[in-house]
Amino acid sequence: MAKLIVIALLAAIAFVFWRNWSRQRRAAYIDGFPYQRMLDKRLAARRPELSAEQREQVFVALNDYFQLCRQAGRRMVAMPSQAVDDAWHEFILFTRQYDKFCAHAFGRFLHHTPAEAMSTPTQASDGLKRAWRLACTREKIDPKQPERLPRLFALDAALGIAGGFVYRLDCLAAGGGGISGTDYCASHIGCSSGCSGDSGSSDSSDGGGDGGGCGGGGD
Repeated sequence: MAKLIVIALLAAIAFVFWRNWSRQRRAAYIDGFPYQRMLDKRLAARRPELSAEQREQVFVALNDYFQLCRQAGRRMVAMPSQAVDDAWHEFILFTRQYDKFCAHAFGRFLHHTPAEAMSTPTQASDGLKRAWRLACTREKIDPKQPERLPRLFALDAALGIAGGFVYRLDCLAAGGGGISGTDYCASHIGCSSGCSGDSGSSDSSDGGGDGGGCGGGGD
């Protein structure tokens, strides 16, 4: 019996080491992937208003998003940026390369799930809250009392993306006491009540657009 317990403990320890190594390997693969080299021309054609430096910012944010999807595993992570969503769409068109990337980065194919295909009306909203929490943690921001926006939530406004998703920290102060129909309230995302600024659904009561989210990654 004692021998079996020792074997079980060793197996458990080995599994923990393997899991941590696998996570680190996948995170490093995502960080090291040449997004700009593969996608720059495609994104330039899709968003000709962006400079080379601005497109580089989009690819950095795309890397952020893939890391959030990796961390979330099978849970939905909504897409907070239209510019990053555009880059993701272009990546998916390289079907073989994208399939290989997903296998190395997530251990499975990472689907782009449109809001209308999500299983419940609240899935996009939950996915946005998850994106907010993970992005804040990644950038060492307090998700409930943020002093700034995470990169994914700040990017569209910073780049002036037409049709982009604009998030504001202080919704009451913005615009002299409110927010416009195209601006969304990031300060509500970290709280337990409803969120605004859901980029996953144009029909959501939380606002948003026509983006989607990652619906499966696994670690």
